Amino acid sequence: MPDTVREFIGVYDADGTVLGEARYWIGARLGRTHCALCEITHGLFTERADWRRCRDQLDVGFQTYHRNDAPEDVLAVGSPAPFVVARTDGGLVALLGPEELDACAGDVEEFRRALMRACAERNLDGI
Repeated sequence: MPDTVREFIGVYDADGTVLGEARYWIGARLGRTHCALCEITHGLFTERADWRRCRDQLDVGFQTYHRNDAPEDVLAVGSPAPFVVARTDGGLVALLGPEELDACAGDVEEFRRALMRACAERNLDGI
């Protein structure tokens, strides 16, 4: 019997402090820092419009955190960042890790396909 997804949770490979945000932004521009989930969800300064559309079309919410402000139970299931997990009736389920997110190459539609594929492979329902 499939588990029902209640929400998706993504964790960025960046810190959510002012200094952390600045450090990531500068490092990314210089090619020294990389977060595949950031590339999927954000443009130069703000959330991407195609990401917002994708997120809003999901049947459940998609919450994001930075590695320093994510809940401990989420970090325990999904590390290392970046990653995406599903909160289900049965608990947290790891869906996409750094390699799978890198394979999306910043493409929101490819991310959506990877997310749906990961859910299907784990017999998750409600999405």
